[in-house]
Amino acid sequence: MVTAADPTLLRLSSVGVSPYSARGLTQTFKPIGQAAQLKRDVNGNLKDISFDGFKKYSSTISGDDQQTPNFDGKWPGLTVVVDCLFEFSYTTIGGAAARPVVSGSSRVVGLYTLYRPQLTMRIMDLNVSTNEYGAQVNWSMDLEEI
Repeated sequence: MVTAADPTLLRLSSVGVSPYSARGLTQTFKPIGQAAQLKRDVNGNLKDISFDGFKKYSSTISGDDQQTPNFDGKWPGLTVVVDCLFEFSYTTIGGAAARPVVSGSSRVVGLYTLYRPQLTMRIMDLNVSTNEYGAQVNWSMDLEEI
């Protein structure tokens, strides 16, 4: 829940979200590169030969605010549990969430249940850019699901 004392939905275990680093947040997600193994057979038909174990996500979280996030001592490879900003959905009747659900984030809209996933990920890359005169800090964190 977003409050004046805690103004973002984003949660990052092992990293945290420091004050004044979370305004202007965006989060993207996409399947990791190994999730899609598509090949054409001799008749030209496209086949999915991917292994289910590779059906994982990568995500980039970025912010545009006035303070640096809590990246001190955080390195690629660190495990982070992410309460995501984005929502997944599934058919309410007969469906189920494919990933753990952030507590209190489920809601029903028509025939679908929307929820924010909680993903266990590893940091792949960190980036911070500071504009001194403009008092702006742009940062990003690339993650991949374990």
